[in-house]
Amino acid sequence: MTPFVLQCGNPPIPISLTDVPVTPASTVPTNDECDALFSTVGTVSDPRVIVLGDDASLAALLTRLMRTERLHIEVAFVPEHSTTASHIYKTGTGSRAAKVAMTGTAKPLPLIRDDAGVAVVGRAVVNGPSGAPLEGEAYVDDTQLFRGNATGVEVMPTPEMPGLEARLTGRRTLFGRRWTAGRAMQLGAVAAHLVRDGVPGDREVKRSTFYRHDREWLLVR
Repeated sequence: MTPFVLQCGNPPIPISLTDVPVTPASTVPTNDECDALFSTVGTVSDPRVIVLGDDASLAALLTRLMRTERLHIEVAFVPEHSTTASHIYKTGTGSRAAKVAMTGTAKPLPLIRDDAGVAVVGRAVVNGPSGAPLEGEAYVDDTQLFRGNATGVEVMPTPEMPGLEARLTGRRTLFGRRWTAGRAMQLGAVAAHLVRDGVPGDREVKRSTFYRHDREWLLVR
């Protein structure tokens, strides 16, 4: 295993990673920044990319790996603080996560993406535009989440099959807001606004689908 660090923003580098080659990048790495890393990673036969950053950092790298057909590359995640993705995948944070990144084993996991080709590693939220209700309908596989108006829908990947779970936001029952698991969440709406791993979309959409990609990704845990 040959490790490489992608430092997204300015998080501290744990002591156990100080001798690993570092590629600096934006908090949300750009395509060019990811490609600069890949040009180095491509020189070895057993690369492992260690992402120092947050969920948006990891999602951006994973999106680029997916789009450039490099999902064979092992990925480790070292957030400075706890995130939704670190909780889902139990990667730990800081020095503990860095130790796992150097000594752990990569295992295949479901890769969740949307129909725009953007990976989601923590949480995606679909709301109505400008605080208005979300008007339309949504399904997880064959199960209807809502029809009519809703506050919003949130989607999270799962580390096991079928790959994702979704629920309505803002609507509570006696048992809380229930998750529905499936392979895909499909939404049709008058207008909807997406936020993926904390990054807002640049336009409103009428349809959105989040689903399990046909290939898995390799996460070190």
